[in-house]
Amino acid sequence: MQKLSPTLKQIEFPANVFRLDNGLTIIHQHLCATPVVVADIWVKAGASSEPEQWSGMAHFLEHMIFKGSPKVAIGEFDWAIENSGGIANAATSHDYAHFFLTTAAAQLPNTLPYLADILLHASIPEDEFIRERSVVLEEIRSSCDDPDWVGFQALCQNIYKTHPYKRSILGEQELLMKHSPNQMRCFHRTHYQPENMTVVLVGGIEQEAAISLVNESFSEFSVRSECPSHIIEAEPPLVEIARQELYLPRIEQARLTMAWLSVGAECLEDGIGLDLLSVILAGSRCSRLVTELREEKQLVLDVCSDFSLQKDSSLFTIGAWLEPKDLDLVEKIIRDRLQELRDRLIPEAELNRARSLLYNDYIFSTETPGQLAGVYGYYNTIATVEQSIMYPKIVNSLSAQQLQRIANQYLSPEHYAITILKPM
Repeated sequence: MQKLSPTLKQIEFPANVFRLDNGLTIIHQHLCATPVVVADIWVKAGASSEPEQWSGMAHFLEHMIFKGSPKVAIGEFDWAIENSGGIANAATSHDYAHFFLTTAAAQLPNTLPYLADILLHASIPEDEFIRERSVVLEEIRSSCDDPDWVGFQALCQNIYKTHPYKRSILGEQELLMKHSPNQMRCFHRTHYQPENMTVVLVGGIEQEAAISLVNESFSEFSVRSECPSHIIEAEPPLVEIARQELYLPRIEQARLTMAWLSVGAECLEDGIGLDLLSVILAGSRCSRLVTELREEKQLVLDVCSDFSLQKDSSLFTIGAWLEPKDLDLVEKIIRDRLQELRDRLIPEAELNRARSLLYNDYIFSTETPGQLAGVYGYYNTIATVEQSIMYPKIVNSLSAQQLQRIANQYLSPEHYAITILKPM
C-alpha cells in the first residue's frame, strides 16, 4: 500500500490518501466529533464509458447493483442497511457512478462488506434485469414529461457533436430494449475494477480500522472482461451560433438556454473563473442579468447562470423563462452583457461580492461527512483529490484581469449554442 502524496501534505490536505497494491484508492478523514461514518464509493464508469450502442448501460447497471451478488441475496443488502439504521443510495453521471452509505460507526463493519460485495460481484440475474428495465424505461418516460429535462437534453445534442456528453445518461428506449444481461456483466467486469475505484470514508472511524476494513472488503474483484472499444473524440470549438427551437405542450412561458463549451477539470483555475463569471452574470439576486432583465425591465420571470465542471468539456449556461415575444430582445441583451465582460474589467466591489458568495457556498457544502466524502470522491474521479481543497484559494486569487481573459477565451457573443422551447 502506497500513501499519497507529498504535494497533499504541503497544502495541509485534511484527509489521508492511499493506493492499495491492486490500484484501489482510499481517502480517509477521521472526524472524532461525529459517531457517523459515510462510505462513498466512486467508479469511473459513467455514461461516457459506454459504447454508443450500449447507451444507458451505466445508469441501468446502477439499478442492477442493488439486485445482489452470489453471496448477497436480493433484498438482503437493503435489509442489512435498514436494520442497522443506515441509509444507502447511488447516482450516475457521464463521468462516474457512485454508491454511498451512511451509518453509525459501530455498524460500518457489518454494512460496508455488503456494499462492497454487490459492487464487485453483481449477479445481474436475468429475471431481475427484465423487471428493472421496465423501471428504467418508466424513468425515461417520466423525464420526457419534464420540459426542463427535454430542453437540457436537446441543448446537449445541440452543443456536443462528437463527445458522449451529447447522450442522455438514462439512455434511449430503443437501445435499452436491445441490452442483455451478458452485455451488462461485460460492462461491469470491464469498469468495476480497482484502478477505476475510489473508496472514501469520512467520519467517526480511525485510520487503521478504516484501511483494514477496506482491505478486507475490497480484496476480490470479478474476473476482468473487455467491452467493445470506443474512442472519445475531443469536442471541436463552436464557430457559429447553433440555434434550435422546439414546441412543447403544457408550457406557458418560453425557455431560452444559451451554452458555451469550456475547459475540462484539467484546468481548474479557468473553470473556477467561469464559476465566478456565472455568479456575476446571473448567480444571485443582485447579479447583472437578474437586476436588469427581471427587476428593472421585467422581461423575464427568472434568469440564471451555471457552470458545470466536467472531466472533459465543461458547460457554461445562461437560462431564462420569458414570454415568446421577448426572446430576441433578451438574447441580444445577454450577448451585449457578455461583450461588456470581454471589454471592461469587473469593478472590485462586484468581484468581491461574487468571491464571497462562492467561498461561502464552498464552506457550506463541506460541513458534513457526506458532503466531504462527495467532494473528495468527485474530484479524485474527474481530476485529482488535491483540487478539492484548492477551490477557495483560487476563488480569492482570481483578478479582474484574469476574469476578462477567461471571458474573452470562452464566452463569445458570436459562437454559442441556443435552445429555445416555445408553447405549442
